[in-house]
Amino acid sequence: MSDYPTGKTPMKETVADKAVRDNAFRVTGAELRAFIERIERLAAEKKDLADQQKEVFAEAKGRGYDTKIIRRVIALRKRQPDDIAEEEAVLAMYKEALGMA
Repeated sequence: MSDYPTGKTPMKETVADKAVRDNAFRVTGAELRAFIERIERLAAEKKDLADQQKEVFAEAKGRGYDTKIIRRVIALRKRQPDDIAEEEAVLAMYKEALGMA
C-alpha cells in the first residue's frame, strides 16, 4: 500500500517544473513587493497631507478662527443640502421640546 493519500505515487518534478515554480514565486514576490512599496508611499503622502492640514488649522487658529467650527463647516460642505436641512429641522424641534429655543 502507498504512503500517499490518493494511493498513487506523485509525478516526479522535472527541472523545467522547478524553474516554472521558481519564476512564478519570483514574479509573485516582485509584484507583492511593488504593492507594498506603493502602499508605503501612499501612507507617507497621507502623513504629509495630514501635517499640512495641521499647519493650516494652526494658522487659522493663530488668526483668531475657531478651528472646531471650521471642521464642522468642512463636514457640512461634504453633505447634501437636504440632509442638512432635515437634521437642522429635527434639532430645532428637539430644542423647542426641551425649552431651549
